[in-house]
Amino acid sequence: QVQLVESGGGLVQTGGSLRLSCAASGRSFSSQVMGWFRQAPGKEREFVACVSPSGSVRRSADSVKGRFTISRDNAKNEVYLQMSSLKPEDTALYYCAATSKLIPPTAREQYDYWGQGTQVTVSS
Repeated sequence: QVQLVESGGGLVQTGGSLRLSCAASGRSFSSQVMGWFRQAPGKEREFVACVSPSGSVRRSADSVKGRFTISRDNAKNEVYLQMSSLKPEDTALYYCAATSKLIPPTAREQYDYWGQGTQVTVSS
């Protein structure tokens, strides 16, 4: 079992930055692929970024490439999402997720554990 708690969300203006954090506890964090997803009102939950257990492999959605960076600190059992050049369309509830899959997946169905989410609102 893995417990995930997100933090760092908030209200920011267009063009601003935020750093989301996700603290993990339970099963070995360093063996888990970690991902970030987001869900806007009336829309399906969508993939944002993921990182392999070692941090050497990262994947991100085309919509956030060049603006968002995922990273992790296995010593602290934390994963981060650094978001810059934020746009109103980035407004959503952001979720941290974990999976023991060997290859970092982008499909939400491949993730086993989820946090409760942290709200990000970008004003125009």
